[in-house]
Amino acid sequence: MTPGRAFLNIAHRGGRALAPENTLPAIRMARRLGGNVVELDVQMSRDGELVMIHDDEVTRCSDAQTRFPGRSDYSVVSFTWHELAQLDAGSWFVDELARPTSERQPYLRELATEEIEQWIPDAAIDQYRSGSVRILRLRDALEAAHECELAVVLDIKTIPRRYPDIASRAVALIRALNMEADSLISSFDHALLAEVRRESAAIATGVLTAERLYRPREYVVGLAADAYHPGCSGADDVVRRGVSANEIDGDMIREITDAGLLLNVWTENDELRMRALIDAGVTGIVTDYPNRLRRVLDEMNRTAPTGPRLKST
Repeated sequence: MTPGRAFLNIAHRGGRALAPENTLPAIRMARRLGGNVVELDVQMSRDGELVMIHDDEVTRCSDAQTRFPGRSDYSVVSFTWHELAQLDAGSWFVDELARPTSERQPYLRELATEEIEQWIPDAAIDQYRSGSVRILRLRDALEAAHECELAVVLDIKTIPRRYPDIASRAVALIRALNMEADSLISSFDHALLAEVRRESAAIATGVLTAERLYRPREYVVGLAADAYHPGCSGADDVVRRGVSANEIDGDMIREITDAGLLLNVWTENDELRMRALIDAGVTGIVTDYPNRLRRVLDEMNRTAPTGPRLKST
């Protein structure tokens, strides 16, 4: 890692293991858990509002099917912003926690009892199921992150959809809020990253991938990007060198970081694996549990202050 550069504790969709993902409580939770960067997902409503939702459809993380029953299409882009703003984006999380552990979404199956007791008290449960937790606009999310002294990684979703002008709209909003130095735009759509670079030289970009790239350093440099964001776990493990997950491709990591680029991996929740990745030289880890990564960083005497640098020099 570049000397003087803060390690990036990147909260995946906010502190999503401990608050409803991509919402205001999740952004605030990311900061409380020790994150210094929050990763959020950007899509577009039917009438052109940039909104914070990961899935192509709104059904998993909202009450859309109850509030708007009988629709033939629950994709994000089929809803206007006025409709999306009416949805309850918090109660589903409480319902998920009430399930038997084995039936929860995978990242919540490993949620420890002490983590629930510490970070999800009864008052938080009451808030999440109150109906007051709503889908955020990008503007709201950026302003909340700024208030929490968090840098922002925006994962712009354009697959399978193609949202016209989503890159230019995101760049314009980041610029209007004077958050260019605090933002990084990533995407699986690498053509979109080239579009962002044409729009702005100041906003960092990251090549997001779940597949191995041939000569990744040259690929990232060729896009004038600042970061390489490979998967690091399960079927998406791009940094594995051999059969075992313990075999990490340190040579590839050093080749990227020696070029002055960031190498931030996703999504890691296991503390032993976090330590191994840090030892291998990654510059940041995307995690559903920033509290665990914060603990590992403290044990390793690694700093993670607010306001980390996202742009390569």
